Amino acid sequence: MQQEKSEEDHHSRLINVTAKDLTAGNRRLVEVPYTATISHAMNTLVANSISALPVAAPPGHWIGAGGSMIMESDKQTGVVRKHYIGILTMLDILAHIAGEDSDLSDLDRKMGSQVSSIIGHCLEGLSLWTLNPNTSFLECMEVFGKGIHRALVPVESSIESSNTIAGVELIESASAYRMLTQMDLLRFLRDHHFDDLKTVLSRSISDLKAVHDSVYAITERTTVSSAINVMKGALLNAVPIVHAPDVPQEDHLQLINVGFIGRHRKVIGTFSATDLKGCRLPELQTWLSLTALEFTEKATGKERDVVSCGVEATMEEAIEKVVNRGVHRVWVMDQQGLLQGVVSLTDIIRSLRSALL
Repeated sequence: MQQEKSEEDHHSRLINVTAKDLTAGNRRLVEVPYTATISHAMNTLVANSISALPVAAPPGHWIGAGGSMIMESDKQTGVVRKHYIGILTMLDILAHIAGEDSDLSDLDRKMGSQVSSIIGHCLEGLSLWTLNPNTSFLECMEVFGKGIHRALVPVESSIESSNTIAGVELIESASAYRMLTQMDLLRFLRDHHFDDLKTVLSRSISDLKAVHDSVYAITERTTVSSAINVMKGALLNAVPIVHAPDVPQEDHLQLINVGFIGRHRKVIGTFSATDLKGCRLPELQTWLSLTALEFTEKATGKERDVVSCGVEATMEEAIEKVVNRGVHRVWVMDQQGLLQGVVSLTDIIRSLRSALL
């Protein structure tokens, strides 16, 4: 009873929470070997309902993403068993199978390629980080507030204390890791009530400057292949689909800067790389020739499901929406349902940390 009480006191303040606490309930790391086929990797992502996973290779043969040296070693002997060389995301897979040279009749060959051949097709795959288990919650927020979506946390770090800024490491060796994501941070905030946060969470997203009012969108006539190519070029994992009957035909092949041509457009859907999680391989060949709107409806099984809020929504409401719906952004609308901006997980974490400091 006394121990339970002390743990409760320890976590009553956000300042006491560490990366180790944040990953305590997370499952074992889901990964694939560098020799795995893209088909196998996609099945692994779908089966585990995740949108990215690390790729492992034998030590000594690869340069890790971003020059990283993140190793898994034997707990007793310290002998290195594997080297994590990068992150594979759903967007990497989509960009590979529906890219500029897309030949949908060649899908079987493309899905039989090794995952090592497509790491880094999208920039996120070249970002591989670890966080020391003792990294504080605020330091984790600093990292994730800069747009890093996930990091590996050693279960037992070989580095006792982190001397690097915000606990980020590019060199690490541990017997096991767990993945910590932006969503884990926000889920933790939703599930725990901290006195430090009550006032901040009650403030509006506009007051906390969490809203981006320049939004890139695609139209209801944009095809999946066009959408993927422009998303890859603009480093976007998702875009709103807007009703734009007045734009020239060529604009359906590219991103529309909604802030530039007038934000007041009706959002009729969201096209996201993670939609692929609901798509079986036999269906891909026919679905990729559809418009992004049609693809989304088929892949998610939902008709035009848009997660949105108003500019006066509180930060607590925004966090509830992203965590409960499992999305990585909320479209900000006016009372007529017209697009005003976007709030991403990065925006939420960055603005929260700024307010706390």
